[in-house]
Amino acid sequence: MLKSTYLLVLALLLAVGARAQGVLSFDKDLHDFGNVPEGTMATYEFRFKNTGNQPIVVAHVQASCGCTTPDWTKTPVLPGKSGVIKAVYSSAGRPGVFNKTITVTSNAAEASKVLTIKGTVLTRDELKKNLTPAQLAQSPRMVLDRPVHDFGKMEAGQQPTARFTVRNTGKSDLVLGALSSGCYCVGLKSVPAPIKPGQSAVIELIYSQRKLGAMTDEVVLSSNDLNGDARLTLKANVVKSLQAANMLKEGDAAVPFK
Repeated sequence: MLKSTYLLVLALLLAVGARAQGVLSFDKDLHDFGNVPEGTMATYEFRFKNTGNQPIVVAHVQASCGCTTPDWTKTPVLPGKSGVIKAVYSSAGRPGVFNKTITVTSNAAEASKVLTIKGTVLTRDELKKNLTPAQLAQSPRMVLDRPVHDFGKMEAGQQPTARFTVRNTGKSDLVLGALSSGCYCVGLKSVPAPIKPGQSAVIELIYSQRKLGAMTDEVVLSSNDLNGDARLTLKANVVKSLQAANMLKEGDAAVPFK
């Protein structure tokens, strides 16, 4: 009798334990961006809530292509609390229809959840065809504080940063997009939030030029400005070693400049 009672209690405990699990409840699992201007970063946050009774840890988020960069809530999400899965789609050089998935892996009751983003990337010319003169006049306008930055002398392997101020002189939000260069040696530290009309934001360009000599590299910054992309120029005199460049010969010994 005692043995059967013990087994019954154990079975009940196991059943309760099996039901003690987090539940990942999303507001929606598909987002349609609609028409996306080519060159911009289409961004959407899928919001979820833990409707279970145990904390949820999102272990990994994997996109179906390299053109989508996911980010997510890294800390445990307690029961009743919320988190986000952020999807960023780079539309630069990808005109046409897109349909991409994002797989969320966690310790929730549904261990693997698939989210979807879709839309149509339109070129600048395609966008202009569908807009009236009045709508074109409402376009954002990207203006940079200067077109050129000269780093001066720099050591190969260093990654100096150039700061540019971007001002929106248009009449709608300016959304910055991808950065490209022929040398593949320039990166954008972070993409600022949409810039309101009349407002400004600072962008930081990381320069990773390893070739030696006087270098001049053109950089193209795309956006939803229908007037065209912004073009920047980075210059530098790249040397093998700044320390070697600052040494003088005194007899047979090398000494630093004074």
